[in-house]
Amino acid sequence: MRRPFRIVAYAITSADGMIADETGAMPKSLALDADQRFFEKGLDRAAVLAHGRMSQEDQPNSPKRRRLILTRKVAGLAPDPENSNARLWNPAGASLEDACAALGCLSGTLAVLGGPHVYSLFLKIGYDDFYLSRADKVRLPGGVPLFGRGRPGSPEEIMSAAGLKAGPVQHLDDEVSLVEWTP
Repeated sequence: MRRPFRIVAYAITSADGMIADETGAMPKSLALDADQRFFEKGLDRAAVLAHGRMSQEDQPNSPKRRRLILTRKVAGLAPDPENSNARLWNPAGASLEDACAALGCLSGTLAVLGGPHVYSLFLKIGYDDFYLSRADKVRLPGGVPLFGRGRPGSPEEIMSAAGLKAGPVQHLDDEVSLVEWTP
C-alpha cells in the first residue's frame, strides 16, 4: 500500500556516529557549510518537517516551514503556542496522517530532522530515503548516537538491520561525506 507521504531523513553525524555532544546539543563542529547547503535544499522541497524539541534548523526559510514537533507533553495533537506553522504531536495519540492534516498537508515529502527518538520512530514507520552525512574529521566521545543510546551498533548497522541499503559514498567537500540509504 502506498502512503501519502515520502519520508526522507537528513542527519549529520561525527566520524564516530554521534549527532550531539555529551550535553545533548549539536556542536558547531557538525554544522559544516557543504552539508548545510545540501540540507537546506532538501528542506525547501519538503511539505512538512518532523523533529523533536531540540532538533531544528536555522535556515532562512525556517519560519515559513510547516512542522510537527514530537512530544509526550500532549495527548495527541495541539497547536504550538510559539509557531502557528507547527503542531505538537504525540504519535501515541494521533496518526501521522492526522498530524499532517492538522497542518493542511495531505501528501508530499515529510523531512525527518531528529533527534534520536524521532529517527527511531520513523525507522519503524519506514524511510523512503535517509541522507546520512558524516563529518569525517569530527569525533564526539561520549556523545549521543544517531538512533539513541538504547540501540547497539553504528548508524549503518542499524539502518542495514532495518532493511535499508547504502548507495555510493559522495563527498560534498573534504570534510563531509554523504550516503543515501533506501529500502
